[in-house]
Amino acid sequence: MNRLFVVNKPICRSSNGYMGHIKRKYGTRKVGFSGTLDPFATGCLIVATGQYTKLFQYLDKAPKSYRATLWLGANSPTLDIEKIDSLQEVAPFDAEKIKAALQSLQGELTYYPPKYSAKKVNGKRAYDLMRRGEEVQLKAITSTIYKIKLLHYTHPFVHFEATVSEGTYIRSLGALIADKLGVDATLSSLHRIHEGQFYYDNEKALDPFGHLAVPRNVYSGDEIWLELGKKLSVAYFEEQSDGIYLVETTNFFSIIEIIEEGVAYRFNRIPKFEGDPCAL
Repeated sequence: MNRLFVVNKPICRSSNGYMGHIKRKYGTRKVGFSGTLDPFATGCLIVATGQYTKLFQYLDKAPKSYRATLWLGANSPTLDIEKIDSLQEVAPFDAEKIKAALQSLQGELTYYPPKYSAKKVNGKRAYDLMRRGEEVQLKAITSTIYKIKLLHYTHPFVHFEATVSEGTYIRSLGALIADKLGVDATLSSLHRIHEGQFYYDNEKALDPFGHLAVPRNVYSGDEIWLELGKKLSVAYFEEQSDGIYLVETTNFFSIIEIIEEGVAYRFNRIPKFEGDPCAL
């Protein structure tokens, strides 16, 4: 079964661990997901089965939006509720000061990812190294904060919403807000609302054609050559500039790359979407 859809990942489940539930639910062995959510986080998680698992890198998944709660006075090395090691009483803030702290982060932002993250250091996950007591040095990254706003403030909890570029760490964003306010703080909740045009909608099957960030190209040669993966000539394509393209045949679609040497297949004979056989 080839299926692309969005699940609402529950709290206290790892993204990878939740795939066991998805395999049993849809009776399939080949399942993948895009955009890992931390165990304490919930919300939009893009999932695919069968051959559609090959498409993750080509999906239009940006920008992303999150709702989060920042717990003022709580400290955690993981920047979330997993390892809270101290709590302090913090005097209430004027809401306008919190709004100003949030707005100061809007735009291009350079910061360090959380040490408890899936970032790799010498081929190993940073969180694995940290849990073994090894020191981790991560390089700074740059993200774009397109929009960030205060939803409401009920001391000591700051509820905010942020729309960000792909790869942004909201836990780090929370830590930066805390630094602006001059207090310890950690995220106590995190919910991903959407990734690009991907929203949770009762796990409804999605047509990949409508969610690929790849331009279409038209192949005027014999479709059988394309479907069988034979060597293709650039002359048979409508767009002949170098780049990655989506090409459709009667029964399948392919992703090809036009390069100086000719035409290379990225993925071939991917079955087309034919409705939702597992509609809930």
